Amino acid sequence: MEISLALTLVAIFTSVALVAGSLAYVTIERSSPQARRLRDLLQPRSTRQGGKTDLTRMNEAPGKALSKIGTFIPKSPKAMNKVQRRLALAGRYRQADVIKFALSEIVCCAVGFVAPVLLMGWTRGWIFGVVGAVIGYLAPSLWLDQKVKKRQKLIQNGLPDALDLLIVCLEAGLALDGALLKCSEELSVAHPELAEELRLINVETRAGKPRLEAFKNFAARTKVDDVRALVAMLVQTDRFGTSVAQALRTHAEVSRTKRRQRAEERAAKIGVKLVFPLVFCLFPAFYVVTLGSAVIKFVRAFGAGGALSGGG
Repeated sequence: MEISLALTLVAIFTSVALVAGSLAYVTIERSSPQARRLRDLLQPRSTRQGGKTDLTRMNEAPGKALSKIGTFIPKSPKAMNKVQRRLALAGRYRQADVIKFALSEIVCCAVGFVAPVLLMGWTRGWIFGVVGAVIGYLAPSLWLDQKVKKRQKLIQNGLPDALDLLIVCLEAGLALDGALLKCSEELSVAHPELAEELRLINVETRAGKPRLEAFKNFAARTKVDDVRALVAMLVQTDRFGTSVAQALRTHAEVSRTKRRQRAEERAAKIGVKLVFPLVFCLFPAFYVVTLGSAVIKFVRAFGAGGALSGGG
């Protein structure tokens, strides 16, 4: 009976693992740059716009690409209001996202006030309703802050890989605009957030913005320290006319060193962070297991009618 149960569990686990692996493989394969290129080549010639590449299409129709990405791109981050800038940090560039965020604040505030009043009544629940309304109003902002921090961390961790790929593209003979577009295509699976930002830089330059201003907008959108250092380095390179590939190689080494140091710092903090789970979760169970039997014997010995209680 136990053998059959174990075999059944192993079969279920293997089936679920195979199905999950197959779905993940199909999803990654469909979103890979190679699959997109093959689908583009297999399409009819009329739908491929005469067999032109993505870079050629963006050169000819930058306005169409701008309309697809959103109304945020042609503008400077300084011209946006506070909510739009916060949403841009989280990767939300559309005007509809501002309306959704404002509605979420109103709805959460109303729900936080109405729910305690309906459950506890107006006499006892209005105080909890006020507290719930404040928490509900702040909840979307807290969620947005978490999204911003997560996106900034992903961009910061993916920057060294993007710089390495950018160096390879530049040394292969591509211009900086073409190298940025190529990096955005190749990094769309591994680092989609950074790939989107690189694509926005290319779209801004195609729309007529100066390249240095597009890079500065990139730093203003992300507010990542490594990105700001990269933009400052590119500005100095353009001003003094030095080699872009050599400067990027030096900056990529520094970025990889910082990423490794951040990983080592997080690993060093694990010991301190494990103290609280050990104290509150592991040690009580350990004391119950090791001292439980002894405590029970002492209670029985010194309790009423025990051998050491003086009773008969």
